[in-house]
Amino acid sequence: QLHLVESGGGLVQPGGSLRLSCAASGSTLAYYAIGWFRQAPGKGREGVSCISRSGGNQYYPDSVKGRFTISRDNAKSTVYLQMNNLKPEDTAIYYCAARGLSRPCALSPADFGSWGQGTQVTVSS
Repeated sequence: QLHLVESGGGLVQPGGSLRLSCAASGSTLAYYAIGWFRQAPGKGREGVSCISRSGGNQYYPDSVKGRFTISRDNAKSTVYLQMNNLKPEDTAIYYCAARGLSRPCALSPADFGSWGQGTQVTVSS
């Protein structure tokens, strides 16, 4: 069972940047596609990126495309989410999650099984 822990959240001004990390343990990270999701108060959980097992393919919704970049270092068992040009509407709790063993990328939360505890990102002046 893959165990995931997010870090790197915080308070940032509009236009600023943050890098989130998702550290994995308990299994081999390279076996899993990893997604990043967010949930704002009163809203459903939204997929913001996914990276394939090798890191060769990344997926983003239009809302973050060109501003967010997902990457991974399987040797360090860590997945990253670089967020640039942040906007107030990016404020949310951000979670990382793993797809099932050897399953391909997806952006729907329902397709992911192992979730971290989340890290808060607040974009405000």
